[in-house]
Amino acid sequence: MATLSSTPWEWAWVPIVLCAAFGRTVRNAAQRSLTEQAGTLPATLVRFLYGLPCALAWLLLLEHLSGGAMPGVTPVWAGWLTLGAVAQLSATALLLMAIRHCNFVVAVTYSKTEPVQVALFSLLFLGELPGQYSILGMLIAMAGVALLTFPRREQRAAMAGSWLGRSTLYGLGAGALFALMAVGYRAAALHQPHVTPWLNGAWGVLWAQAIQSVLLGGYLLATNRPGLLVILRVWRFSTMVGTVGALATIGELTSLALHGATDVRTLGLIEVLFSYLVSRRFLREKLGAIEGWGIALVTSGLVVVCAQW
Repeated sequence: MATLSSTPWEWAWVPIVLCAAFGRTVRNAAQRSLTEQAGTLPATLVRFLYGLPCALAWLLLLEHLSGGAMPGVTPVWAGWLTLGAVAQLSATALLLMAIRHCNFVVAVTYSKTEPVQVALFSLLFLGELPGQYSILGMLIAMAGVALLTFPRREQRAAMAGSWLGRSTLYGLGAGALFALMAVGYRAAALHQPHVTPWLNGAWGVLWAQAIQSVLLGGYLLATNRPGLLVILRVWRFSTMVGTVGALATIGELTSLALHGATDVRTLGLIEVLFSYLVSRRFLREKLGAIEGWGIALVTSGLVVVCAQW
């Protein structure tokens, strides 16, 4: 496997991941109103389709500033990038199926096993073995996420059977697909070793979101044209959501070009903490003991991951 050339900006993956996670939190919050108006899949298309102008503008800006040529498209690079794009789309679809057909909380909890699966896939496909502190931080942070998503006492009886049913399969499947997404994007970046991580991330986002827009847009054109019309009518708001989403994705792919997928996706778990705190702020609910321990564990795990750098 090729390796990216060293860069004095390698440390930048940490703030980039944090900003990307915050951007995803903002995008998801804004996307809720679109979901109510247009439906889940059309609202999902917004993050890809309406993010394309931002991705293109960022790519052209970087190309102008660097004064270099655009990266090339090789079969191997295209294959890895397509794997990442399709895996991301499929993982989202699995979680949507969990909303409709089984327990969403259980599915989401299991989907957060993604960092472990990223570590396994990175070792299998890329030969990248995470360090001992990466593994320790990952396990601590995942324990915290499990506590944050742990159901309340009054919900546990109703959910008891869900932990061994389809919810588990959907969650583990989504986690595996998100892991393949990260490994696919990381591998694509590694196959452009002479391209800067910044240009690598921009180039990858443009192509990935174009692929996702064609696939999901074509499906909706055949099955849900009214939903497409809704997101076209509210194009101003859709553009805002898509732009924020594109910036978050640019950050994610840039960080994967700078650093290993296991650390990047583990640090990305801070999105769970951001989302939890935002929802608590709006719902004005008090923090329970379990949630407090969850926040402490997530924070501690992420500090361990970052401290080694």
